[in-house]
Amino acid sequence: MLQPLLIEIGVEELPAVPLLKELKNIEKKWSAILEKNSLLCEYEFFYTPRRLVLWHREFSTSQADSVEEFYGAPIAIAYKDGEPTKAALGFAKKCGVDISEIARAEKGGKEVLYYKKDVQGQASSALIPAMIEEWMKSLSFGKSMRWGSNEESFIRPIRWVNVSLASKLIDMTLFNVGSSFVTYPHRMYSFDAIALNDPKEYFDAMKRGQVTLFQDERRETILKEFRAIERAEGIEIEMDEELLAEVVAITEHPMPLIGRFDEEFLRLPPEVIIASMKEHQRYFPVFKEGKLQNMFIVVSNALTDDYSKVIAGNEKVLRPRLADGLFFYDNDLRNGLKTDGLEKVVFMKGLGSLHDKIERESYIAQLLCGMYAKESSTTVERAVRLAKADLMSEMVYEFTELQGLMGYYYATQLGESDDVALAIKEQYLPLGEDSEVPSTVVSAIVALSIKLDTLFGLFSINQIPTGSRDPFALRRAVNGIIRIVNTHQLNFDITALFGVLSKRYEGVELEKLEAFFVERIRQYYKINPSIIESVLVTGERELLRIDAKLSALDTLSKSDAFSSIFSTFKRVANITKDIDMKGEFNVDVTLFDEEAEKELKTAFNAVIMQKFSDYESNLEALFALKPQLDKFFEDVMVNHEDEKIKNNRKSLVASIYKAFLDIADIKEIKI
Repeated sequence: MLQPLLIEIGVEELPAVPLLKELKNIEKKWSAILEKNSLLCEYEFFYTPRRLVLWHREFSTSQADSVEEFYGAPIAIAYKDGEPTKAALGFAKKCGVDISEIARAEKGGKEVLYYKKDVQGQASSALIPAMIEEWMKSLSFGKSMRWGSNEESFIRPIRWVNVSLASKLIDMTLFNVGSSFVTYPHRMYSFDAIALNDPKEYFDAMKRGQVTLFQDERRETILKEFRAIERAEGIEIEMDEELLAEVVAITEHPMPLIGRFDEEFLRLPPEVIIASMKEHQRYFPVFKEGKLQNMFIVVSNALTDDYSKVIAGNEKVLRPRLADGLFFYDNDLRNGLKTDGLEKVVFMKGLGSLHDKIERESYIAQLLCGMYAKESSTTVERAVRLAKADLMSEMVYEFTELQGLMGYYYATQLGESDDVALAIKEQYLPLGEDSEVPSTVVSAIVALSIKLDTLFGLFSINQIPTGSRDPFALRRAVNGIIRIVNTHQLNFDITALFGVLSKRYEGVELEKLEAFFVERIRQYYKINPSIIESVLVTGERELLRIDAKLSALDTLSKSDAFSSIFSTFKRVANITKDIDMKGEFNVDVTLFDEEAEKELKTAFNAVIMQKFSDYESNLEALFALKPQLDKFFEDVMVNHEDEKIKNNRKSLVASIYKAFLDIADIKEIKI
């Protein structure tokens, strides 16, 4: 029989962030428990800050009957001289029956002990309490707490438990709270419990009690009100999906409201105002024609006919935070951008202070300036020296995530050049796969210097990523280096540059570091892995050339004709697999005795005499040798009985293969 099952766990207000982090696992864990107990069915999961709800429209009142089969030891082991051995008796004991009830069956080509028993499904009502307890204990929210006399802990105290199968209350106790056929409305509606007679009454009770139970409905309500406010005020509300998810998680009756703050605070950098609103108050910032306004949107959870006091209260809370920010800002500007004190701030044990890091970054930056922008040497040096100065500011002490950005604003206000200020702002870019990269060569050099020092420094103290563990984001740093180099078209030879830099870092094992970097190249490009390998195995380590070669090969490999072309050149690779490709190949045309040899040599000479503007053109010209190669393989026997002729023919084929090796090793490619 199928009946509705309602499970509601009432809690004190759940913190949004831990709940949202575990959200993707909550349903998976319940489904696993249902499956384990042979009660898997469709259900829905709802949450508000005060309740976790599992709703099953049709839940089986009992497990299905089943058959359990047991296989034991082979008969030859189970019986000796017609008498059961310990193995047979032990098997019977395990099955819970006398040895006389044990049968025989064939398994794996052998006759073995066998027992089958019919298992009657248990009533769901008897299983549900343990299932719920297992589910609740499986939820991982990070920090948890104990309350009252409880020895067990949960993220917040459990206040009521409502579990009912049809009109029957499931008797159970969870964290010392007994189940009862009641629920609770919105706090501001009433503190009294609402009695229920049937699970289906629950949803009407939620509506009467001013609780919007469904999280998707709360989200849509908020967005609908946002759109109405935007139309009425002629503004744009900045949509932050993470913040929206938090607001949905902390409200049961969401009501977006518009508040305001004094215009004088707009003197602050917009990011400071936004950080103050979002982090501390969960307010949404407001813009008009791209400019931050002295307004904010708060999503209230209150029940009232007059929201003016709610708005006034939120405005009152925000004002001192912005006042503190303005005080920090003005104070920092008076103090100026200074690095005094950074020598006392430890960067990393074994790598000295932040002052020491700046000195290392300065060395790298000047080396890169010599390679990319000699005329900007002074500007780059100034930017590197000031990049971490805002760490000593009061504003960054309060809002650590604004480091670099505040340095940019202070540098701009204090008269530093645009290039210096921008480099300070962009020093950590790119922050991820979708992030912007530094916009100028000066900014690029500063960002590269920071990433390279971190990379070399951590490898020098053996803080190397292992497996999925990368606490210092060194993989992201390498990805950032590749993106910057490719974006700004900077020549970057890994082996040559790393050889120079390693002299400043004792303990760096260059082979390990280069191998780590090369592995990141393999992961960075989202193309056929064998194409990446075909370029890397040639020993190419200059990033721009690697990028260009991969792009050319990837483009050509996607053409319709590539498969046919590739089979011919795979044969070239096979013929030359035992030849040392490091030497020069002298082909003696006087030893040719087949027309196909002459045609191939003539066509190949025409290719190597050309100057190509890019690798794709070079590869196309080499691949265009396919007709001559096919004719050569059809008409010419490479393994001629005359040793000189055989070697001459192999040299011809090897010279073509070697021309490919300047770009990639074609034998590595798999299509």
